[in-house]
Formats: sequence, structure tokens, C-alpha cells
Amino acid sequence: MSAIGRAIKWVLLGLLTIFLLWQLWLLGWVMFWNWVNPGTTRFMEIRLGELHEKTPATQLKKAWVPYERISIHLKRAIVASEDSKFVDHEGFDWQGMQKAIEKNQKKGRFVAGGSTISQQLAKNLFLSPQKTYLRKAEEAIITLMLEQVWSKRRILEVYLNVIEWGNGIFGAEAAARHYYNISAAQLSAEQAARLAGMVPNPRFYERNRNAPGLARKTAIILARMPAADIP
Repeated sequence: MSAIGRAIKWVLLGLLTIFLLWQLWLLGWVMFWNWVNPGTTRFMEIRLGELHEKTPATQLKKAWVPYERISIHLKRAIVASEDSKFVDHEGFDWQGMQKAIEKNQKKGRFVAGGSTISQQLAKNLFLSPQKTYLRKAEEAIITLMLEQVWSKRRILEVYLNVIEWGNGIFGAEAAARHYYNISAAQLSAEQAARLAGMVPNPRFYERNRNAPGLARKTAIILARMPAADIP
């Protein structure tokens, strides 16, 4: 083997080692957060950085609440709107992904993602919102970790506590306080459906709370909620 060939071999081995160590580091956090609630996420850090560019003293609005203190209506609304097969799949909704691909091809642009709650959580915990093949591949690996280590109840509990619901607003408790001045446990079915409808574009809907599209989405989610299975 030539010197160049040996150099390429060692470079590839080094890259593989770095890749494996990175995955082990991520797995360590996944295992740790199975028992300890995440204080912050990568997505929160990104948003806080953006807010600090305008107002350095800005703080995120967030407050952790356990699964049993989150309204069952919100759990059903989120599953109904974001991932109807959540309790049955192993991290990926292949049929939903295929429909999203077909919809994007028909529109000629990215209008649907087809990501499950587990995939969205993987992205929020560790990754950036950039749409790249490398990020999607890492997202898939982390999704498999979450599904293997965590229960569905834990995945939904963490998801409801860390997702964005407005500019600097994260988690169900902060959202309920911000929009309705009540706790996450007190959310009604209609309030929960409206919050679920905001999830795909929360900062827009915070500024446009009376948007006709949000009212339509709320009605659709309300109709789907009785059939939503939750852990």
C-alpha cells in the first residue's frame, strides 16, 4: 500500500472513530435524560442566541411540568395534529413521509415534513433546524436511540415540555400561561387544539392569533382528538 493509501486509510479510520464517539456522547445524554429532565435544548439555545442579538437581557419563558400535570386534551391534540400513529410506530411514519414527499413534489417546494413526534424531539434536543441530508441522517439515528431507551410516555412528556410555542416561549406550561393565563393542567379541549395548531409555525401565530388558517386547523384537530391514542 502506498503512502497516500495509508494516509487515506488513517484519515477514514479517524473520521469513523470521531463519528462513533459522537454517537456515544449523544446516547449518553439520551440515557441521562430518561431519568433527569432536560434543562435546555439545542433549539432553545439557538432561539436564545437570536433573541440576545436584539435584547441581550432576554430570557426564555419555560417551566417544566410532569406528564400527569399536562391536560389530557393537549396530549390528544398534539398526537392528533402532529403524529396520529405515535403510540404504534417505532419512530418513523413511513406512509406519512411518502405523503409528505408527494405533496412537496406537487407543490414544487417544501411544504410538509412528515416527521413524527420522536423525530421532532430528536431535532429539538440536539440539532439545528436547517434542512440538510446530514441533519436528517443524524436525526434518524437519535430517533432510534429515543425509541429504544425511552417509553412513549417519556417521549411525549419531554416533547410537550420543550417545543416552541412562540417567541422565546417553550413548553406546555409556559404556553398555557402566556396565551390563557392558566396552567397546562387546566387547558380545555378547544384551547389545547388551538395550541396544537400553532406548533408548525408558533412565532407567526403568536403575532397573528386570529389568523383564519389557525381557526380552521383548530376545528380539524378538535374533530380528530377523540380518536387520538396517547400513552
